[in-house]
Amino acid sequence: MKIGLVCPYAINKGGGVLEIVRAQQRVLRQRGHDVYIITPRPQDHEDAPEDHVIFVGGSTDFRSPTRTTFQVSASVGEAIEEMLAAEQFDILHFHEPWIPVLSSQILSRSQAINVATFHAKLPETMMSRTMAKVITPYTKPILKYIDAFTAVSDAAAEYVCSLTEAPVAIIPNGIDLTLFTRPVAFPNEERRPKTILYVGRLEGRKGVKYLIRAFKLLSDSDPDVALVLAGDGPDRPKLELLVEDLELKNVTFLGYISNEDKVRYLQQSDLFCVPSLYGESFGVVLLEAMATGLVTVAGDNPGYAGVMTDLGALSLVDPKQTVEFARRLKLLLRENDLRALWRKWAAKEIQQYTWEHIVSQYEEIYEKALAAGKTSRE
Repeated sequence: MKIGLVCPYAINKGGGVLEIVRAQQRVLRQRGHDVYIITPRPQDHEDAPEDHVIFVGGSTDFRSPTRTTFQVSASVGEAIEEMLAAEQFDILHFHEPWIPVLSSQILSRSQAINVATFHAKLPETMMSRTMAKVITPYTKPILKYIDAFTAVSDAAAEYVCSLTEAPVAIIPNGIDLTLFTRPVAFPNEERRPKTILYVGRLEGRKGVKYLIRAFKLLSDSDPDVALVLAGDGPDRPKLELLVEDLELKNVTFLGYISNEDKVRYLQQSDLFCVPSLYGESFGVVLLEAMATGLVTVAGDNPGYAGVMTDLGALSLVDPKQTVEFARRLKLLLRENDLRALWRKWAAKEIQQYTWEHIVSQYEEIYEKALAAGKTSRE
């Protein structure tokens, strides 16, 4: 098949959706498909696109009401029509088709089979409900052009299910187990000090201030513990001030780290913590911790709960309950038998998230949609 993966985000910005699109392209090409990423040209980027990447239109940064920065894209109809006529795709797979406006412009002109994947969950806040009212009039009209709907989780499917009665297949995100591997030997369970690791954006919905407050309680009774915060974001100055106000000496802000450094920290730390409050449709960071065998405490939100099932549910906690949060950190940091059980669960659970398994599910969607033909546009 000739497949176009439409990504609304600029290819030089990174981010979870782009990583997913690149992994999907890699595995599909390994299986003999001809696969291109279609994406807006990044701002101030004049070079030709890399191999099997097509630039259409441009992108502009936009700061959403939920304080997350993403790109909106635009193109001209003539350029899209020329690209579609030249490439003659069998499948066009749109990731986050509700992001304005490149996807809608391609969808309305496409003669290929159109598949859509929804990644994001709109958080349950007044601001986000207002945002939904703004984007719904844009999103609903494009749904008639989509032949097959998918979402990465039940949480991610909620929004599109509120707009259409069409079936939505749940295909989770994946992970490359050749990159995220268990260390040759786990850190000595008796070593001191112990390290708790956070990796992610430093913004309100990620709940890092609640982690710092729980860590204060933990370190008051268990001083041989350090907290390492990897990532950057708008809340970093406030979080640094909070650490100073609480007189915490064993907290380190790393800022942005590379994927290579992230793997190293995951393999060398003693506990992983991602206390997100809301807005998580899945939890790729959880897969990364599971793959490296790093025991985890996570915010009890729908996206994370969909990953941390069965024994993994022990990892879930309400970050705003500071005393219980601190207790859970200590429990999963110090109880070695429980940590061993968690690692055994994670080693088995992670196998369903390999990219080979995930891409096979997408291939099945493509084949069924091709066999059914295009949906009536009337």
